[in-house]
Amino acid sequence: MGDTTATALARHVSVSLKSRGFQAYLIGGCVRDQLLGREPEDYDIATDAHPDQVRALYPAANLVGAHFGVVLVREGGAEVEVATFRSDHAYADGRRPESVSFETDPRQDVLRRDFTINALLMDPESSEITDFVGGRADLDRGLIRAIGDPERRFAEDHLRMLRAVRFAARFGFTIEAATIAAIQQLHSSILRVSAERIRMELTRILTERGARRGFELLDETGLLSDLLPEVAAMKGVEQPPQYHPEGDVWTHTLMMLEGLLSPTPPLAWGVLLHDVGKPGTFRRAPDRIRFDGHVELGVEIASGILRRLRFSNADCEQVIALIAQHMRFKDVPMMKNSTLKRMLRLEHFDEHLELHRLDCANSNGHLETYEFLREKATEIPANELKPPRLLSGEDLMGQGYKPGPQFRAILSAIEDAQLEGAIHDREEALEFVRAHFGEP
Repeated sequence: MGDTTATALARHVSVSLKSRGFQAYLIGGCVRDQLLGREPEDYDIATDAHPDQVRALYPAANLVGAHFGVVLVREGGAEVEVATFRSDHAYADGRRPESVSFETDPRQDVLRRDFTINALLMDPESSEITDFVGGRADLDRGLIRAIGDPERRFAEDHLRMLRAVRFAARFGFTIEAATIAAIQQLHSSILRVSAERIRMELTRILTERGARRGFELLDETGLLSDLLPEVAAMKGVEQPPQYHPEGDVWTHTLMMLEGLLSPTPPLAWGVLLHDVGKPGTFRRAPDRIRFDGHVELGVEIASGILRRLRFSNADCEQVIALIAQHMRFKDVPMMKNSTLKRMLRLEHFDEHLELHRLDCANSNGHLETYEFLREKATEIPANELKPPRLLSGEDLMGQGYKPGPQFRAILSAIEDAQLEGAIHDREEALEFVRAHFGEP
């Protein structure tokens, strides 16, 4: 959880275990983050106590991985994961061991883990560090190094290859030579990992402030072509220099990723995929390079990617909306008030606006439309962006109009006039209908 309550709970659990003669250490990301001066996201404890012994101390604790010796202790809003020291047997599915053996030696537990910086043990009372694999030195040097044989580590759990990229990107670290060579050798095995696990890792790479570095590493390791060949296709696709002096579509996208600051997952994926239709629509016209229809193709391609990675319907809809709308911003200076107001009331308009800002800031540099829209979004009241409906379909029938396809056009025209400020009440709306659509 990363808050002081979780810190206190982790200390309490550790002290309780030690007072009964068990070993108990903080381990993994919480130790790494504390040594880096970061607030831990969560707390893990490694112990020689077996799950039933942990539950004897905390009867309300949940067995979240009984086979692997994992118990979740909760108190209030805090939680701590307590795992028994173990060694892993054969991995058959590229994800988890078929069986494990509980151990009494913490060294055996450490040697089964993924990277040295995630395998440091800390005494929660004295803060003394126990380091069996050189993780402290790698942390100081900014190095992501697999424990033991990197090919074996990645063969055990293929997702570790993506985790190596994520940690390197998040912390600005380098992946150690043998570790990255193993990823380059085994990268295609990432396709055996479930779509859900891949989606989660890619989303974290995109949202943890190291997105550009992360995608450069995905490209360097071969993972990008495996997982997102549609994004890899952006490399080398030229753009018209008068609009995109920064370079090709890949470079433009990387620059936008670099500008992401704590984005929502839909915004981050919208930035990544907003120009995914350009490689398939590239052509050299007499006047300049063109990408006619790239938005429509981009929506189609992105829809396929999002379905493949099993995104929620809500996230799919927002990412697709971001891609579908991103070229409309060039039309803002010519928009009628009604069109502009409809744009401003798009769901999560702030995400649309931020994508536009990043797009312009990392191409032509013109931010006038962004500033104009940001001001309009602040100054126009919500009831003017979406005013109450003046007439309904039932009202029209009550006036003698016959229901049919024309009703949609009539109601849309009424709303347009309302948004333009031309009509303000029911009577004016009825007069507008009679004037523009005739008597019933």
